[in-house]
Amino acid sequence: MLQVPFIRDNKAVVIERLSKRNIDAAKLIDDVIVLDEKRRSTQADLDNTLAESNSISKEIGNLFKSGKVEEANALKAKTGELKEASKTLTEQLNTTAESLQELLFQIPNVPHESVPDGNSEEDNEEVFKAGEVPSLHEGAQPHWELAKKYDIIDFELGNKITGAGFPVYKGKGARLQRALIAYFLDKNTAAGYTEYQLPHLVNEASGIGTGQLPDKEGQMYHVTEDNLYLIPTAEVPGTNIFRNTVLNEADLPIGITGYTPCFRREAGSYGAHVRGLNRLHQFDKVEIIRVEHPTKSYEALDSMVNHVKGILEELKLPYRILRLCAGDTSFASALTYDFEVFSTAQDRWLEVSSVSNFETFQANRLKLRFKNANGKNELAHTLNGSSLALPRILAGILENYQTETGIDIPEVLRSYTGFDSI
Repeated sequence: MLQVPFIRDNKAVVIERLSKRNIDAAKLIDDVIVLDEKRRSTQADLDNTLAESNSISKEIGNLFKSGKVEEANALKAKTGELKEASKTLTEQLNTTAESLQELLFQIPNVPHESVPDGNSEEDNEEVFKAGEVPSLHEGAQPHWELAKKYDIIDFELGNKITGAGFPVYKGKGARLQRALIAYFLDKNTAAGYTEYQLPHLVNEASGIGTGQLPDKEGQMYHVTEDNLYLIPTAEVPGTNIFRNTVLNEADLPIGITGYTPCFRREAGSYGAHVRGLNRLHQFDKVEIIRVEHPTKSYEALDSMVNHVKGILEELKLPYRILRLCAGDTSFASALTYDFEVFSTAQDRWLEVSSVSNFETFQANRLKLRFKNANGKNELAHTLNGSSLALPRILAGILENYQTETGIDIPEVLRSYTGFDSI
């Protein structure tokens, strides 16, 4: 959530940057400023009314002590009027504050100045590419055919148990999945991230804190009876560790990592591109999350990007990095880099990671602050990244490492799987 003082002091910049997202925010920004002025004016009136009421109450006490009962009783009527006035002003203040909050929830983060213009994924900017695309044997197959051939992932069984988008991993497929999780966590902890085991459901306040709620696209699974939400990513519980927290500047930076299953309704997804592991309702992911000093968050973002690069290079998968255009950047992000692995069998790029800097957008919602060198509370910056999402990594391994006789296992994973091939 953008800070109101920032909006007020940088109105033209906010409107111009949001226009890169194809949003005409002029009226919305004007409404925010008007409501904020009303809120501040009402707060001032309330403060003055309470101050006057307190002053008169003290005066009444002194009059009673002095034996001036008649004068004291005359003033008591005035305090009654002031109490009614303060009650009315409090109600007005709460209503105005709620309306202001609802408006602020509608405004996405302001894109970083380096974010390219554009409307969709076709306008994203490729900033790096590495790895050799393998030459596959004649008759090479996409991963969903390989999964069936070698009996390692059962999509039909998952459909029977739950529905489409909930695959069942079997035998060496399950062991490869577990190996990837362990490998990712080991790489992350070796890089200084502290491992957490996190809840898979969160409350409404947590969803609001990281920007998943209000859920404008209806992509979260909602347990209505308990008003809990299945997590779409470990970012939500992981970042909410720091909700309503004041850190010391010396505590920064903080880095955590965690493995969780993730749940997404993927409403509206259809077509050939969602086959197999390409798009699921339940999938596994290992996340990295950072809380940073505002002056160091973009340095940290580069470090996170390099960390994910290192993992993909050890897996020896061909990949590229995209700087997302404004129209494709998520609601809460200021700058996002997407990693894509090339699927040779499908002849297409598959997104496997997003690494983002949210600047103060989440921290403002979370009330995540640190005490700076001057002893004042300041909003921290939050960042997160997939390190990594498993389904498309697994798809990339199955497809790019297939041979005429089976599927080779990347060398870096063999100590985790206990086998060299499927």
